[in-house]
Amino acid sequence: MSTYVYGITASSHPALPEDLGGVGDPPRRVRVLTEGGLAAVVSDAPEGLRPKRRDLLAHQNVLSQAGAAGCVLPMRFGSIAPDDEAVTGVLAERADHYRERLGALDGRVEYNIKANHVEEAVLHHVMAENPEIRALAEANRQAGGGSYEDKIRLGEMVAAEVKAREAQDATVLQRLLEPLAEAVSVGPDSTGWLANVSFLVDRGSAEDFLTAVEQARKDHPHLEIRVNGPLPPYSFVEPGPAEPANAAAGADAGAE
Repeated sequence: MSTYVYGITASSHPALPEDLGGVGDPPRRVRVLTEGGLAAVVSDAPEGLRPKRRDLLAHQNVLSQAGAAGCVLPMRFGSIAPDDEAVTGVLAERADHYRERLGALDGRVEYNIKANHVEEAVLHHVMAENPEIRALAEANRQAGGGSYEDKIRLGEMVAAEVKAREAQDATVLQRLLEPLAEAVSVGPDSTGWLANVSFLVDRGSAEDFLTAVEQARKDHPHLEIRVNGPLPPYSFVEPGPAEPANAAAGADAGAE
């Protein structure tokens, strides 16, 4: 039977609750596989697993229970190995990597920050700060809306300026928060957000980090800033160079 992997920890990690259930309906019993000084938190993998809310929450709950007692390297939802032996084989092959990551991430959490423009506010900024756009908009207004060509030109100019502001604001936001984080992982561009960045934060500094986020909201009211966290450090569990994709899938960057 295939093995579902929730996370990797040290073999000395405190025991999990005996009745802890994982993904599946009914929930599969969570157990621990050990290899050397490492352990994998696993369960049997249900057939036809899909990212349903129930199973996503179950995955997160297992990681929360395990993470409450010590550092766990979280795997993303859907990390499945062919069997238990494949999991312990990866633990043996990547032992140095996992030990290094456990040490580096101990006592750290991830905060994912996403940001977008508040449309009306950013358009106000564009009009106020670009004399050429302001002049063309006024000329169109005085001409009863302007010609079709002038309307197209104005729309293109505004769109280009907004795009430039997106890149600028993403950089500004990241630079504001970077000093309060130990590491940064930038998410993919194709997310629909102008900024999608994960920050690795020491638990003891989490309040300072969140205070900085609130200050960014006040200083940049044209930005809609969303915070997701504290999370297990998904974006900072870098996979080894040759790990089987299904045995350690989800250890890459880009946590939601």
